[in-house]
Amino acid sequence: MPIAPTFSVIVPAHQAAHLLPDTLPALVASDFPRDRWELIVVDDASRDNTAVVAASWADRVVRLDGPPRGPGGARNEGARLATRDWLVFIDADVRVHRDTLGRMADQITQDSGLVALFGSYDAHPAARGLVTEYRNLLHRYVHCCGAGEAETFWAGCGAVRRLEFTEVGGFDTARFPRPQIEDIELGYRLRDRGARIVLDPLIQGTHLKRWTLAGMLRTDLLDRGIPWMLLLLERRGRAGQALNAGRSEQLKVGIEALATLLLLSAALLGSAQPVLLAALLFAILATSNFPMYAWFARQRGIGFSLAVIP
Repeated sequence: MPIAPTFSVIVPAHQAAHLLPDTLPALVASDFPRDRWELIVVDDASRDNTAVVAASWADRVVRLDGPPRGPGGARNEGARLATRDWLVFIDADVRVHRDTLGRMADQITQDSGLVALFGSYDAHPAARGLVTEYRNLLHRYVHCCGAGEAETFWAGCGAVRRLEFTEVGGFDTARFPRPQIEDIELGYRLRDRGARIVLDPLIQGTHLKRWTLAGMLRTDLLDRGIPWMLLLLERRGRAGQALNAGRSEQLKVGIEALATLLLLSAALLGSAQPVLLAALLFAILATSNFPMYAWFARQRGIGFSLAVIP
């Protein structure tokens, strides 16, 4: 009979005193037997009461001196102190469902060849508003479409076998000292060694973050888009069709870039023709995204779907 795994649940926390009274009790209320997992909270040089708040629920609280090491560095420190077979990474702003840890354990028990697995945000973010709900639903849509064998990893709600995590050197904090794509890059290194990673969108957590338009654009461009593009170029020939970095998505980025250049040229030349061509390209983009807009409509209604097209 397969042996159920044991977990070291690691929560990196920076300035998270307002989040932990929501997220840590949800972890403690998990239906996975409490004697089969430990809870480690790593306070990444917070200036608030993160460590004090965490102590009410965590088995161990680790306080790191400044400057902050970023989530990758905090997770690495938690992994160094872990005592169980699997490392489960949960972000401080993710409220797990009661069955999140149990679903992870079931997957691992049923598939002895797994090295890592991860889930998704659910479709009901704690904060409301067009930008927040769009960003959250986009994440869920992408993860639902990418369910199954995965090329990368997500550390917001994911698990890695401790042995393989240690063997690849953990998160690359020299390259990613702040929240960027440190988990994606870790997934690539695991895959390079032949590790099997699975994405199961039934493993869910509720995201507590409130997004702004400026914050979303900054994150998607500076912390994800550009670093991921550079990583793909570096790994040319070795990167699979991971999540939203597949060939079709790369083509869409090219079309959008061309349309934007046409709008700029129209402004410089004072001509209407580039605007018409740019409009055609944007229409092609919108049409190609129809399955996503239809999914948004099923989740939030047609009005919401139309509102997020821009």
